[in-house]
Amino acid sequence: MYRFLLGAAIAATATSAFAADAPVVLDQELAQPHISGYGEVYLGGIYFATPGDDANGTTAGGAARINFPIDARWNIQTDAVIDSIWIEGTNIYSYGGAIHGYWRDPSSYALGGFATITGYGGEDFGDADLYSFSVGPEAQAYFGNVTLYGQVYYGQLRASGESEHVDNWGGRGVVRYFAQDDLRFDGELGFSRLSESGVHFDTVTAALQATYRFSGTPWSVFGRYQLDHVTFSEASGSVNVHKYVIGLRASFGSDTLLSEDRNGATMDTYRPNLTIPFL
Repeated sequence: MYRFLLGAAIAATATSAFAADAPVVLDQELAQPHISGYGEVYLGGIYFATPGDDANGTTAGGAARINFPIDARWNIQTDAVIDSIWIEGTNIYSYGGAIHGYWRDPSSYALGGFATITGYGGEDFGDADLYSFSVGPEAQAYFGNVTLYGQVYYGQLRASGESEHVDNWGGRGVVRYFAQDDLRFDGELGFSRLSESGVHFDTVTAALQATYRFSGTPWSVFGRYQLDHVTFSEASGSVNVHKYVIGLRASFGSDTLLSEDRNGATMDTYRPNLTIPFL
């Protein structure tokens, strides 16, 4: 069944406690507009749970995100991402980037939009030159030590030189809870649909992540678990794809995870467990 998924569709695109009453106080120098960001790498496993045909694989990847303040409120953030899986001798991968433009009040909210572009490749792709893009609005709301984050998007999956395409739309919601300034917990729910000629490939996503930054250093470690529940409109049953990773992050221009969230590279994009193709 997993081979059908790898050959049949692209999963494309790259709740906890609530706020304390006391306001968040950030370092005044670091709270002024300045360039900041982080890079991260991760390694882990991926598991396809299908009736009678399970499969295990390995996954690895990374991301770099940099925030450029235009003035005291307007920001541009750029992302570069790569993800790869290996399963039973087959490697498939995605690579791409995103740009975010948004207005942010670090004590209240951020509001803007984003665009992504992603390319795909692998050992079974031959000469196919596949890519996808998406655009949509995004917003964050800040409540003390809690950040609420939402995105919706529309995009397309295409092959270079071909007029036909696959539509892709979806959305995601994230809750970030800062138990301490350098200890962050994330919960995420999302939905993505690929569709062509009335045929749908749907993915419901749930994820949990914990990130800890070593005090006084730029280094953080994180662990993430994500479940993608995958259904195909022309096939009975479903597939659960489990992905679990551990990673290392290096930040600059921020002194804590909380200050990074409110004054730095705070945006990201949907990260599907399945990274590839093709209706």
